Amino acid sequence: MAIGVFGIKLGMTRVFLKDGTAVPVTAIKVPEHTVVAIRTVEKDGYNAVQVGAFETTEKKLTKPQIGHLRKAGVPLLRRLKEFRVDNPQDYQVGQKIEVSDVFKPGDLVDVVGISKGRGFAGAMKRWDFGGFPKSHGHRYHRAVGSIGQRTDPGRVWKGKRMAGHWGAEKVRVQSLLVVDVLKDKGIILVKGSVPGPQKGILLIEKSKIANRKSQRLKLNRLKHIPENLIRSEA
Repeated sequence: MAIGVFGIKLGMTRVFLKDGTAVPVTAIKVPEHTVVAIRTVEKDGYNAVQVGAFETTEKKLTKPQIGHLRKAGVPLLRRLKEFRVDNPQDYQVGQKIEVSDVFKPGDLVDVVGISKGRGFAGAMKRWDFGGFPKSHGHRYHRAVGSIGQRTDPGRVWKGKRMAGHWGAEKVRVQSLLVVDVLKDKGIILVKGSVPGPQKGILLIEKSKIANRKSQRLKLNRLKHIPENLIRSEA
């Protein structure tokens, strides 16, 4: 168990290995974090560290939030998150944390974000249905088709894939490889794509499935990436 960090999605680019292999990565800007509170088994029943990021103004916070932050003696922060840890004694309230203190190249991380909102979408776009024939003479092309049954049960089953709101949901992408950490710029590069639009807020934490056999094999295959990496100028 370890702490995680918040980040802002900058977009995707690619970096090249010395052998010329192109690796697609997502660049995530990670601001400086502050330790806001420390939970211990003796006092709270569990071990955890609460960290916060993104300084803000009073009008964007509730009075309980303002009081909590003022009591801790830390700046007003917009995002707070508790992370379970085994060693809360290693942290102090007010301590500053940077992305290079938490992650290093070669780590496997989970990235959590809100997916892009697509609004109201039809069944073909939302669920990738094939639709009806597109030739002349057919009365339907992109319709859902039959959705009901006969007398029994005489209703539409719950969970039927139909048109409706698509996106704007919490999505967790698991076991992404940390390709590089740019300490001077506060940027972390992770292999592959992450949910959400550009400038969307993300949560990056240690992978929950990193210890699975399949993930260990994946990591062993990709271990050469961080040490042979050539940073892209893009």
